[in-house]
Amino acid sequence: MSDMRPMANAIRALAMDAVERANSGHPGMPMGMADVATVLFANHLKFDASAPHWPDRDRFVLSAGHGSMLIYALLHLTGYQRPTMTDIRNFRQLHSPCAGHPENFELPGIECTTGPLGQGLAMAVGMAMAERHLNAVYGDDLVDHMTWVIAGDGCLMEGISQEAIGLAGHLKLGRLKVLWDDNRISIDGPTSLSTSEDMAARFAAAGWHVITCDGHDHGSIDAALTAARADPRPSLIACRTTIGFGAPKKAGTSGSHGSPLGAPEISGAREALNWTAQPFEIPDDILGAWREIGMRGGAARAAFEARLAADSNMAEFNARMAGDMPAAAMAALDGHIAGLIASPQKIATRKASEIALAAINPALPAMLGGSADLTGSNNTKTPDLGVFAADDYSGRYVYYGIREFGMAAAMNGIALHGGCIPYGGTFLVFSDYMRGAVRLSALQQQRVIYVLTHDSIGLGEDGPTHQPVEHLLSLRAIPNLAVYRPCDAVETAEAWACALADGSRPSVLALSRQNLPQLRLAASENMVMRGGYRLSAASAPRRVVLVATGSEVEIACDTAAILEADGIGCDVVSMPCWERFDAQPAQWRSDVLPADALIVSIEAGVTLGWERYTGSTGLRFGVDSFGASAPIEALYAHFGLTAPAVADKVRAKLTA
Repeated sequence: MSDMRPMANAIRALAMDAVERANSGHPGMPMGMADVATVLFANHLKFDASAPHWPDRDRFVLSAGHGSMLIYALLHLTGYQRPTMTDIRNFRQLHSPCAGHPENFELPGIECTTGPLGQGLAMAVGMAMAERHLNAVYGDDLVDHMTWVIAGDGCLMEGISQEAIGLAGHLKLGRLKVLWDDNRISIDGPTSLSTSEDMAARFAAAGWHVITCDGHDHGSIDAALTAARADPRPSLIACRTTIGFGAPKKAGTSGSHGSPLGAPEISGAREALNWTAQPFEIPDDILGAWREIGMRGGAARAAFEARLAADSNMAEFNARMAGDMPAAAMAALDGHIAGLIASPQKIATRKASEIALAAINPALPAMLGGSADLTGSNNTKTPDLGVFAADDYSGRYVYYGIREFGMAAAMNGIALHGGCIPYGGTFLVFSDYMRGAVRLSALQQQRVIYVLTHDSIGLGEDGPTHQPVEHLLSLRAIPNLAVYRPCDAVETAEAWACALADGSRPSVLALSRQNLPQLRLAASENMVMRGGYRLSAASAPRRVVLVATGSEVEIACDTAAILEADGIGCDVVSMPCWERFDAQPAQWRSDVLPADALIVSIEAGVTLGWERYTGSTGLRFGVDSFGASAPIEALYAHFGLTAPAVADKVRAKLTA
């Protein structure tokens, strides 16, 4: 179709009609960016609608996820199996894959879940990083594609955007191209109400190529995208658009941003756009033109498949893209654990993690590690990892800088791209900075591993600004996130095994600054897989079960020794992962936490949440206030987290 304006209008019509039928949604952005998206998909995006998971496809990220009808319309028009027109009719309804914001687990073609503004852009940075790394490993024949992003004013106002564009510019990620929907409207009204920064200058200062176009002139758009593709830098294409394009009264206003246009406005828009088809109907010639675009990538995909079939790395490449876990990696961990049993170590669990990684990383080339400027404290870099840098993308360690949120979102993008398993470190207290991205890791069902060290008041003199108190509970509250707090070197290695085996769930490893004795001294199954287990059984008749995590398991063992000397039988239970324990059969859980015993929890964090295990009649020891600046020994004594203090209160409870 030589004139692509009717094709763009098909997007506008579907957006208007779906939002109106749902009586909910954002029609303005899809209507404003319809021309840009049409030119992108028709002339520049490498994709094949019949093979949505083709590894060397271009990635398209709708960072402005509130405009979800844009991607739903594009997927339907280009011939993806879903969404069907029935799905689009049911936009924003229960069980429709056309959710209010795009969700990667609902529809092939949705590369990532967006809606929290700015995170799509930051995830796209991770996708571009993964593309460059895999290209360095496998070459142009197997990995050679772009990452395209549509971002709105809101995406670029969010603070994470600065972290993302700074990292992308520093790494010279020239395969990343961002189309900015420069409509100058937010929900409150004109963006001039809240911002006056020079966006182009901001990107240019970060090392980006910047170009502008008329977002409703197909020739101007095409020229800008062509220039962006040719530039070796990451590109910002500022597309000057009119939000709600075609709507007679609401175009160019916040009235088209976040609510249905209404029947009179839709009627006027249809007239202005010369769109005569009935709602949810696409004329055959327009649909045919779109379907042809959806099939164009078939030749490129077939050529890729031929190259892959002839490549000696085919099996390895396919396994990496599928996220398979090599047997050698788990064998390396098993050997490492056997070494710990043979020669126990008293070390901080952050150090134990580093030693485990030293076993894992050489056997697992997919691992892509990093830290937010705390490499020496997080112990995340092993000697075999070269640095991932603009002059050497083959490196497997990323210096993210002081960009916790940007790091977490980039790791999501790396995982979503496929072929790499990202892990990254910071202090546990700074998980607050990146919580939004951790939540999206869980929602998107991605294997992202967060190495969060300095996990309690045990970090000592840095004081309450750096001592996490509420953070473990806060992270445990996120669905589909496994939070591990290992008590020693063996549990740390087992936690790594669990995190790597969990292909559809992110993991947090909360690790100590201080040295901890090795409490697991005999070979066994991976007990962290159980979430909670009996570390030691009572000698005297059991009356008490002491349940602890991390550094407090040692305190529980010492407490049990004191009480056993008084004839009070105590089990000690290590519970490194609530989520895994809760998933165990009822028989396992009732055996570990029997109903006829006093259940006592010990953890150097808030006690809220532990009542699910102790019941209302049990005891809970923790830190229900902010910490303090002092040496570790003084802090644990101050907060009553010592074996004698716990033993005294247990005795008092038993005799009350």
